[in-house]
Amino acid sequence: MYISPHPCTKTHALNMETTEASLEPQEQSLMGSSASESIAASSKPVSDNTLIKSEEIAKERQIKGWEKKKASAVTKSLKQYRHEGDDDTMDPTQYLQNRLRILQTAKASGFNPYPHKFTVSTSITEFIEKYGSLDAGEHVETVEISLAGRIMSKRASSSKLYFYDLYGDGTKIQVMVDARHSNMEDSEFSSYQSGVKRGDIVGICGFPGKSRKGELSIFAKSLIVLAPCLHMLPRHIAVHGTDEAHSKKNVKEDNSSWNPGKARNPETYTLKDQETRYRQRYLDLMLNPEVQQVFRTRARIISYYRNFLDSLGFTEVETPVLHMTPGGAAARPFITHHNEFDMNLYMRVSPELNLKKLIVGGLDRVYEIGKQFRNEGMDLTHIPEFTMCEFYMAYADYNDLMELAEQLLSGMVKELTGSYKIKYHANGLCNEPIEIDFTPPFRRIDLIEELERIANLSIPKDLASDAANQYLLNACNSFDVKCPPPHTTTRLLDKLVGHFLEETCINPTFIINQPEVMSPLAKWHRSKPGLTERFELFVNKRELCNAYTELNDPEVQRRRFADQFKDRQSGDDEAMVLDESFCTALEYGLPPTAGLGMGIDRLTMLLTDSPNVKEVLLFPAMKPQEENSLRV
Repeated sequence: MYISPHPCTKTHALNMETTEASLEPQEQSLMGSSASESIAASSKPVSDNTLIKSEEIAKERQIKGWEKKKASAVTKSLKQYRHEGDDDTMDPTQYLQNRLRILQTAKASGFNPYPHKFTVSTSITEFIEKYGSLDAGEHVETVEISLAGRIMSKRASSSKLYFYDLYGDGTKIQVMVDARHSNMEDSEFSSYQSGVKRGDIVGICGFPGKSRKGELSIFAKSLIVLAPCLHMLPRHIAVHGTDEAHSKKNVKEDNSSWNPGKARNPETYTLKDQETRYRQRYLDLMLNPEVQQVFRTRARIISYYRNFLDSLGFTEVETPVLHMTPGGAAARPFITHHNEFDMNLYMRVSPELNLKKLIVGGLDRVYEIGKQFRNEGMDLTHIPEFTMCEFYMAYADYNDLMELAEQLLSGMVKELTGSYKIKYHANGLCNEPIEIDFTPPFRRIDLIEELERIANLSIPKDLASDAANQYLLNACNSFDVKCPPPHTTTRLLDKLVGHFLEETCINPTFIINQPEVMSPLAKWHRSKPGLTERFELFVNKRELCNAYTELNDPEVQRRRFADQFKDRQSGDDEAMVLDESFCTALEYGLPPTAGLGMGIDRLTMLLTDSPNVKEVLLFPAMKPQEENSLRV
């Protein structure tokens, strides 16, 4: 086919290949010889301009003939297809077979259904921004534009007029395809449009305008299938009639009605089945445009977090994922094997110890955003592979980080949602969403003092004693708080805090001053013996971040690791192990430092009204299933 400098040219036929590479050599030579013969037939002297014009006319005539020949081959297969069943009632397997048969017929005719290139002159978003202000019925026929996207709706007004919804960039526009703008005969035009299906990725060349009812559209001069969708897609809500009947919703409302901080309802999605949505995320993104907004919001959260820390002089770093010692958090690690070293290594459970080594080395403000791996259970808010941001700040303490966390989160929520208050379906989609208020300052409660007040307890001061352990075990039994073995003091306290305190933390709440037995890496409290300068931020009853003034005394750190080893001997396989390389680093001097770790997944859940963590992971961990069950 003849190639013009711009993809929008009147010589392009509907649904045709746009690259010169698709021509067979004999077809290229045929076109060239036809042009030469046309010129030679003239016995009169001609100017250079006349010669060029004659060549172009000859080429256009030859191209049209070639296009009709190609169209006839595809039309033949399409006629057979139409006799074999209707798309709406066809079995998905038969639909796939029919589409494959059409492609085979087209390929046998010398037509390439998968073009190598299509030049896009503007995006759909840019198209809407530039031409959205046109008046109803106004057309700009002097402008030629090329767009590309996926067809998600198709409507026929007649055999000569078709309407498509073209999706891309998280939004959509209408495409009007009129036989009057085609190089094909009417019958061929109709057959070609029958071959364009929902899900096909297409390239459109045409001019912008609005329908009589005011819907922004591109009026197609050519429509080229760039990648056919071979599978039958689940149906959207049926819409009948012409573009006027379809244009009752504004484009922005139709595609971007959900914004961060507002309630969502996945029950309204076209593709509702969770298993399919999570296993075939590309279908979820394709059929449920709101899901694209969720993951764009996740990207904005990470970007805001990064910019916030960068503006404070932090340096972003990368630390190893494979560790010889699983340190930095109380968690069960994944184990892998290093063939070259012939030794087992651990997937990191936290980057904490390495980041503090960098503070020792003189990088006073560092952070890392990355994956952590904890070989533990899965539920609506826990998953073994998750994303966390940890940052460490020299010459600061946990009071500074509480203020910093308030600034970070309240500013982020305000920036992304326009308000400090968000809606969240904390009690399931069947119930009304709750409101969570991120207006600073956040509430602060002292762990031991508040636990004793609410539960009417008098916890022994020496929490490392056997008496304290027995007291807490009795408290759990009396309040029917379940704590599976081993019954370490840390686990018993954690269960009681979860039962009595965390349940009260709907709006952002700092639970502060955790005991030393629960905080092996935190520095002791400067005025409350047995406690540490640590806080956990809870929102909607779930931990969002953990922070503390860092322990920088190497001897005390070794003693804390030894206490953790006792818990591990008691059966707690999540207790920390001694990391002597870290203790050695502390011996070189860690300045007064505070550090904070925050889960990006849980934060995204809150701002996107996603009660299930898998809603905010593009490809969440799933149990394997048979390949055949993946077909939709």
